[in-house]
Amino acid sequence: MTRRPILVALLAALGAGTGCAKPATRDTLASDSLLLNQRQARLDRALANPDSVAAGTPIALWQLPDQLKEISGLALTANGRLLTHGDERGKVFEVDYRQGIVVKEFTVGSPAVRGDFESIAIVGDTVMLLTSDGVLYRFAEGSNGAVVEYTVRDTGLGVECEFEGMAFDASSRSLLLACKRTHDKALKDSLVIFRLPVEPGKDGKVQKPSHLSVPLTRVIGANGWGGFHPSDITVNPFNGDYVLVASREKALLEITPTGEVVFARPLPAGHDQAEGVAITKDHILIVSDEAKGGPALLTLYRWP
Repeated sequence: MTRRPILVALLAALGAGTGCAKPATRDTLASDSLLLNQRQARLDRALANPDSVAAGTPIALWQLPDQLKEISGLALTANGRLLTHGDERGKVFEVDYRQGIVVKEFTVGSPAVRGDFESIAIVGDTVMLLTSDGVLYRFAEGSNGAVVEYTVRDTGLGVECEFEGMAFDASSRSLLLACKRTHDKALKDSLVIFRLPVEPGKDGKVQKPSHLSVPLTRVIGANGWGGFHPSDITVNPFNGDYVLVASREKALLEITPTGEVVFARPLPAGHDQAEGVAITKDHILIVSDEAKGGPALLTLYRWP
């Protein structure tokens, strides 16, 4: 099944863009190629000259098509490609975040499996989706238009937390599962991250998860937040720290794997519903926002 990549709009603050796909004629393909080259060059200049962009100002801001209006988690492949997904159906999309193109989409199950999907992670050749009640769907990455088979594993952690963020930590060979809300009263005043080993122990059995808890007073600090409810988590590729985004608080947090707070600060203006976060190896922070009073967005900042 062949589909032409879908251009997504570049918002006016950063230059004109194209909001929808056109018929795949020779002329439009040539025009798109020119536009994509311009976008790539603009981003490369911003990365090469960080002083040219004010702190907290995006280096790219993409308006996403309607099929990603409920965009949720983000995950980067080993070769730096960005995968994302929606909220209710098992559809995974690859977005070229440098050029503003939806490169492909594939479906998990036939018909597409349904669930309250909140986050995505990649472990080797396996892609995983996590539901809010701690159920993992595992499958191989599909080609454009493909339907892939999947397996299901209930982590059993749904009794502990409502989840809304997941990332793979290569250093501990564990999935990091960030609790949006904890059901354990003893942990209600803490930020809680479960570490779920992805490989069996020496006895061949599934290893039990551990967890990291950080008092909310340390997380919030001098900020005026009433709590901290993570909507996604990623691993900083430069130091192994955990970086979390919280939609409700419009906040960004970095903590060490031992729970020391590196920083806790508000997101720049314009993030009405930040649902996903990723950091690339070429110093780009990516934040996804679900549609709320407008289109869904993918915002790029220089990191750090």
